[in-house]
Amino acid sequence: MQLHIISNKLKKSKSKRVGRGGKRGTYSGRGQKGQRARSGHRIRPAERDLIQRLPKLRGVKNKPKSLRPFILNLKDLDRFIEDGKLSKTILVKNGVIKKISQSVKILGVGEITNPIMIEEIYVSEKAKKKIEKAGGSVQ
Repeated sequence: MQLHIISNKLKKSKSKRVGRGGKRGTYSGRGQKGQRARSGHRIRPAERDLIQRLPKLRGVKNKPKSLRPFILNLKDLDRFIEDGKLSKTILVKNGVIKKISQSVKILGVGEITNPIMIEEIYVSEKAKKKIEKAGGSVQ
């Protein structure tokens, strides 16, 4: 069997062509003026009108201008300290952050006992006081 041999057994009935003169009179069964009396009239579905009323501009308008820094607490720093120092390169090496360009901030949650030297990392005021109290420094 091939495609050109297949035929539909049900005949599709043609829609009646209205509005072309003939035996139906002046308006040919369409009534008088209006959208339904015109040729090629389309009655739009209500859903389309509802969709068109929705605002087209998408997305959140108050996006942050910069990415939030990766947050570390003082209680977590002991795992990452090498030779009494802590920097972004050490954090990348340990797999804490992915890139050196990513910003990091140390917060003052927890206590620190060993003196450490912190480089190139943002530190909160509370954390800075605790680090300096333990004998460390922040650059």
